[in-house]
Amino acid sequence: MTSTLVPLGERAEVMRIEAVDKVFNGDVVALKGLSLTVNSGDFISLLGPSGCGKSTALRLIADLIHPTRGRITWAGGQKAGDLGVVFQEPTLMPWATVAQNVWLPFRLRGKPYNSVKDDIIEALRLVGLDKFLNAYPRELSGGMKMRVSIARAMVTKPRLILMDEPFAALDEITRFRLNNDLLALKEKIGCTVIFVTHSVFESVFLSDRIVVMAARPGRVIRELTIDAPYPRDEAFRTSAEYAAYCRSASDALHLAMGEEVA
Repeated sequence: MTSTLVPLGERAEVMRIEAVDKVFNGDVVALKGLSLTVNSGDFISLLGPSGCGKSTALRLIADLIHPTRGRITWAGGQKAGDLGVVFQEPTLMPWATVAQNVWLPFRLRGKPYNSVKDDIIEALRLVGLDKFLNAYPRELSGGMKMRVSIARAMVTKPRLILMDEPFAALDEITRFRLNNDLLALKEKIGCTVIFVTHSVFESVFLSDRIVVMAARPGRVIRELTIDAPYPRDEAFRTSAEYAAYCRSASDALHLAMGEEVA
């Protein structure tokens, strides 16, 4: 079965980053001339070495910080309704149950638990944790905690989910499993994803577009299209096609590291 996603060239634009610079403390140039168009249904990975501004780009999109120069525009002149954010650490409240942690985005909007209980249960069902509603984070494995974090990010059905190296601290088997699950979840809820990673292999498996960034100053040096159909599985991960894409992404990453300015 191939994906029912709209082809890349036919997707509606969600947001655009135009020639954005971000300078900290007057002289630390985190980003220089960053431009990127994000379309509905995209799975975009930001790939690059440490210090290239990947996380800074996510914070700009999330409106946690603001550009020094340039601009970020949203389709229709408005931000993408709700943003879901998944951090490298699950950042769960240890005193709260799994269900209460997933309720947090609704709670911040003043919505009582009982009014959104069905949405919470459905989000946890999609990540395979509906049997753990009343468990506490200390009772969960690392992979399960990350699933709760993903459920919390998607429970409001956002148009855009930002993910900042969410699987970096997990073992390889758990990471592969969550990569598979993430693609299945994306197809079910039909969202757009921007995903930060250091991993060539992860970026190729997950993405239809890989934006390769170089550091000092942080900037885009290449964009790769991964023209392989979804859903993707172990057959793709062990295919010659996947290996070829990984070589291309690895070459681009080596170029990015060589492009760094001392």
